[in-house]
Amino acid sequence: MKGGRPVEDLRPIIAENIAALRIEKNMTQLELAEVLSYTDKAVSKWERGESIPDVITLKAIADLFGVTLDYLVSHHDPDEKRKGRHTARNNRIFITLMSVACVWILGTSVFSFSSLLGESLWPSFLVCVPISCIVLLVFNSIWGKPKLNLLIISGLLWSTLANIFVIFYVYTPYDLWVLFLIGIPSQVFISLFLGIKKPKNKSKKEVKQYLAHAKKRKKNEVTEPQETEKAE
Repeated sequence: MKGGRPVEDLRPIIAENIAALRIEKNMTQLELAEVLSYTDKAVSKWERGESIPDVITLKAIADLFGVTLDYLVSHHDPDEKRKGRHTARNNRIFITLMSVACVWILGTSVFSFSSLLGESLWPSFLVCVPISCIVLLVFNSIWGKPKLNLLIISGLLWSTLANIFVIFYVYTPYDLWVLFLIGIPSQVFISLFLGIKKPKNKSKKEVKQYLAHAKKRKKNEVTEPQETEKAE
């Protein structure tokens, strides 16, 4: 290859990057092959460095994993990648904990100011629990593990019911213990709803569409010169 790196040198790099990205996304070779309309044997050859995908397929792989073509053909230090992922994970944890801490700071402020005015609003601490669950749910949906949403939503449900019960019990003559009966079917519904399997990742569908359009465009480019030659 003139002015660049020989193909033989790129094979192990591309193979390592495809395998690392696939494993990071928790995909099997068969799943990746189905998305790209190839066989798992072809993917296995790519990851062993025995062959290289064509440019269209490399672009589809890059789009699927959210990287660039340059990333796929460049060497990356595994230690640097691990450090980068570790740092990003720690930053997300710190941001989440800081957001939850802000909720409790607000609750403490409400309690402190109400005490200075002669009326102690201690339920402000109770309200912090469901609000904290909402904050955790938002950040976990963005960055965390979907499996934890069941635990967080359950905490939100029962802490909300507990708040209503305590506030009514303290400030009104009503004893609303029956509220907890509502929590039982609600908990069952939440568990069943979150247990529904979601359809395949939208990005996989987009990659399939991209490959289909690319193959169609390539076919048209081949047939157009032939039609022109016939016309001449």
